Amino acid sequence: MNYGTIKKCDVANGPGVRVSLFVSGCTHHCKGCFNPETWDFGYGKEFSSETEDEILKLMSPDYIKGFSILGGEPFEPQNQPAITKLLRKVKHSFPEKTVWCYSGYTIDGDIMNPESRIRTGYTDEMLGYIDVLVDGEFIEERKNLNLKFRGSENQRLIDVKKTLTGENIVQLDDKSIT
Repeated sequence: MNYGTIKKCDVANGPGVRVSLFVSGCTHHCKGCFNPETWDFGYGKEFSSETEDEILKLMSPDYIKGFSILGGEPFEPQNQPAITKLLRKVKHSFPEKTVWCYSGYTIDGDIMNPESRIRTGYTDEMLGYIDVLVDGEFIEERKNLNLKFRGSENQRLIDVKKTLTGENIVQLDDKSIT
């Protein structure tokens, strides 16, 4: 897996100050994407154990509230093994910090669908480490700059833990996120 960048103090992709990883590779190619260079799976640098160590070190200060993973597309099958390994380490080292993931795939239509092309042996474990999933492709015609932590009105903020333990998708609203 490759990645485009690591943001050390990100305040745009989840609540509080966060460390964010922008992975490479995306097959959605959303019109108006803010990060089209990350569509290419070969873009950026190779993700390595040194990259993992850097992320864990960046997350250690108390003022860092969590980790966000974006892209590109984290749930592309090629990206899931490395991301799952990383999230396992993040949650083990920092269980009190939240993990947010941004995906153009939807939790019900793609990620949890056993017939989906993105389902791998890593998907369920990866999903289990995520606290909030921002799902759905960016749709330029539904762009709304007033939304918290997402770009278009079709995108949902999903409480993954509650969704996985219940029968319905549990969405968060802007007011419930601090």
